[in-house]
This record gives sequence, structure tokens and C-alpha cells, in this order.
Amino acid sequence: MTAVETVERANIMERPAIKSGDTVRVHVKVREGDKERIQVFEGIVIGMHRGGTRATFTVRKVSFGQGVERIFPLHSPTIDKIDVVRSAKVRRAKLYFLRELKGKAARMKDAARKQTA
Repeated sequence: MTAVETVERANIMERPAIKSGDTVRVHVKVREGDKERIQVFEGIVIGMHRGGTRATFTVRKVSFGQGVERIFPLHSPTIDKIDVVRSAKVRRAKLYFLRELKGKAARMKDAARKQTA
């Protein structure tokens, strides 16, 4: 383990396991003047960039007919929590092809969830 990894280990936060194709709800802390509030950004994870504390993930949603993508640092203190709404079965690591699709064509197949008894 390098010295950089040793220092970064203190900054790693506990996050749910997310992957490309998951629909997530990211609760972000937003500062407006001296006030702070939580803003929710919900969309499909189209890419992950690993790298310890520098890991990021890209979330895409369509808002009023306009595609919006946002890149979040995974271990940032500005992220309050991440909820995984649903998972989809995908065959790619990066889902950049969704940028050209719209409507029903941009839907993902739900992943079969394991039933626990």
C-alpha cells in the first residue's frame, strides 16, 4: 500500500454498491448563502470512474425534454446519501449510447432480483 492510499483511506465513506444501469436517487447538499438544503437528483448511472477517494459516477436524467448529466464524486461530503431505486441488466460499462436515444428506446431491462425467504 502506498503512502497516498494510506492517507486517502480516512476519507472513504460507506456508499451502496452502484453500477452502470442503476437508477439512483442522489441527495446532494446545496448551499445558498448561509443556508443549506438537500436537493435530489434522480437518473441512470451511465458510467463509473474508479480510483479510491477520487472515484466518480455520472448520472443522466431527462428534465423537461432536455438531457442533463451530472458527475458526482463518490466519496464527497456534499453527497448526503445515495438510494438505488432499481437495477437494470446492461452489457456495457459505459452507457453513452443513451445520449442518442429518447423515449421508450432509452429504457433499460430490469435486472432479475433474488428473492430472499
